[in-house]
Amino acid sequence: MGEGDHEAHGDDMERKADKKLSGWGLFGSQYDAAADLYYGAATFFKLAKSWSRAASVYTKIANCHLKLDSKDEAASAYADAANCYKKFSPHEAARALDQAVVLFLEVRRLAMAARYCRDAGVIYQQEKDLAMASDYLERAADLFDDEGQTCQSNAIKHEIAEIAAKLGRYPKAAEIFEEIARQSIKSKLLKYSVRAVLLNAGICQLCIADGVAMQKSFARYQEIDPTFWGTREHKLLADLAASMDYGDVARFTDAVREFDVVTRVDPWRTILLLRAKDELEKQENDDDEDDLT
Repeated sequence: MGEGDHEAHGDDMERKADKKLSGWGLFGSQYDAAADLYYGAATFFKLAKSWSRAASVYTKIANCHLKLDSKDEAASAYADAANCYKKFSPHEAARALDQAVVLFLEVRRLAMAARYCRDAGVIYQQEKDLAMASDYLERAADLFDDEGQTCQSNAIKHEIAEIAAKLGRYPKAAEIFEEIARQSIKSKLLKYSVRAVLLNAGICQLCIADGVAMQKSFARYQEIDPTFWGTREHKLLADLAASMDYGDVARFTDAVREFDVVTRVDPWRTILLLRAKDELEKQENDDDEDDLT
């Protein structure tokens, strides 16, 4: 059976479902019957790779379930519609996910609402709308916290902090990373990740370019994780902070290169370190100009 045949079968089932809704049924039986037919139509449309028609049918399924006051089922149908919309319209996918979230919240299924908030956040990240991405991810993190799912929440907060830093909101990013570190140090499973999280917080502090604040942050990091002092992460931050204080671009570059030999500097850290280095180079150039006057 080819894609054309699949779409023809989908057409037929959708017409039958539409006809069911135009007729009369006892206690909503027409909505049940129509939903079953729509599910069949959606399956055939997906086999035909007719994603827009499949998405439209899933929306009809959601409406049927809402008529039956089955909000759980309606929310799941909107999530199915979102999966189809992802194939051709990310913004429509995000809107469908938002409708699913609203319904899951109404029936107090917080973990499901959190999951789809996170999915919407991922879509907005891919679309380069970082402000919207952050909004949805923050909602997801709060919901996972409410459900006691710390690992899930921390992973999302990490993304939120990275987005904040990309947007130049360094104090907010540093604060979130420190919060993650405080929570993680209490967990046998997560405590080994704390050094990397504190390194991220410190890199954000470097971008603020406030030497006094940097020294205060070192004291906080030591309180959060007493083993942080003397680690490779601490040494990197100390060397970078010193290079910023002395306006030493070469020392900054050497410190990053030495760290990168053992632990690869990931793209996010690279972006922020380059920003800090750019500021350092500007300071060096300004100092050179002052020397010439």
